[in-house]
Amino acid sequence: MLGLFGVVLSFAGPQARAEGSELAKEELACLSCHDKVEPGKKLENGEILSLAISTKAYVESMHKETSCEDCHSDIDAKTHGKKITPIKSKRDFTLSMRESCRACHKKNFTQYEDSVHAALIKDGSKEAPLCSDCHNPHTVRSTKTVEPITATPCANCHENIFKAYAKDVHGLARIANGKTAPLCADCHKAHNVQAASLGSGVKDACLSCHENAVDQHKDWLPNASRHFEAISCPVCHAPTAQRRVNLRLYDNVAMKQISEKAGVPQFEKRTQAADTKDLGLNERALWSLLKEFNQDGGEGKTVLRGRLEVLSGVDAHQLSEKSKAIRDCKTCHQKGAEPFQSVTLTIAGPDGRPIRHVVQQEVLTSLLATESVRGFYAIGSTRIKLLDTLLIMVMLGAVSVPIGHMTIKRLFKSVREKLAAERIAARSETDGQDSTHHRRTDDDASKNSRS
Repeated sequence: MLGLFGVVLSFAGPQARAEGSELAKEELACLSCHDKVEPGKKLENGEILSLAISTKAYVESMHKETSCEDCHSDIDAKTHGKKITPIKSKRDFTLSMRESCRACHKKNFTQYEDSVHAALIKDGSKEAPLCSDCHNPHTVRSTKTVEPITATPCANCHENIFKAYAKDVHGLARIANGKTAPLCADCHKAHNVQAASLGSGVKDACLSCHENAVDQHKDWLPNASRHFEAISCPVCHAPTAQRRVNLRLYDNVAMKQISEKAGVPQFEKRTQAADTKDLGLNERALWSLLKEFNQDGGEGKTVLRGRLEVLSGVDAHQLSEKSKAIRDCKTCHQKGAEPFQSVTLTIAGPDGRPIRHVVQQEVLTSLLATESVRGFYAIGSTRIKLLDTLLIMVMLGAVSVPIGHMTIKRLFKSVREKLAAERIAARSETDGQDSTHHRRTDDDASKNSRS
């Protein structure tokens, strides 16, 4: 093979040799052919796979000390370029190269295999990212290198979300201040990417930087800890976002959000059966559905936990300056408040992404749903009128007893006083008659003794 490289090197272009002066002669041999504009390789599905590799970019990459053969060990130098190797598609080629990444990046690869991206690929996705979709193996640079945010690979798939991020408080700070502001991976992780809506992921990501946020909110926000549990941060910090109430199926024993088991889908089957007209689950359907889920694990194990969230990933990435965040309590705590006009029931899918079904908004103010959505109550906005009426009746009943007693006592005061005066007068008259009778009796007795 060295003989072949020696022959090839003799024909290597002067520019490739100059730019690749740090490279071994074997790599220069490869680049002598690949560092040029070429039409690419036509694949079986008609796609064109580019084979061009810039020597300059490769020398500046993190892989400059990696031999070409380390990744392309399947290539036979004797037949390379002479024998056509069939490749179905770009996707198939990228999939086949993954093991090369695993060989050197075991830790990151293991994290990736637990990610939502890997789960999508296992589920047959043709779009979920593979290693080289995010990291071009021939130009990959250190993560410590400050790149323009437009070079962020996440933008390739999450274009609308990235556009929103680029205009929000984090994106603008990133452009102005470089590394000091968070980029995608700072909140979502680079390889162990999980569904953003899963568990307390959003709150945890925010508090990882804003660690004193809860204490700072306690200065002005009543029940700040409770608000942090029930309300996602973007609900207030993305003031133009659309919002909804998300009723999560929650395991009250394991104390975690319930996930659909892979290969045993129950959620869609049960919700569709409970909502045959596709009008959204009403309070009775929601109660029956909850009871059905509890049959799987015991009464009271499955409950609903309500959270106020923004409607989409784009909404979650429209974060504003702190001074523009919502601080007006009336935004939520008033009748007909906008955040409570949309309600969904959610279970986490096998890959962590949410599976939702619409719930009728009246459920939040229904007495029959009190047991189902217990624990989610926003003063002033999810008011149940019948409970209010009953409460008022109880309060009126409690107050009316002493008031009635006092009123009756005052009304009959004059009567009582008159009766008391008559009793005193009668007693005085009786006492006077008794005194006269006693005096007469004493006089008679005195006369009899003298006679």
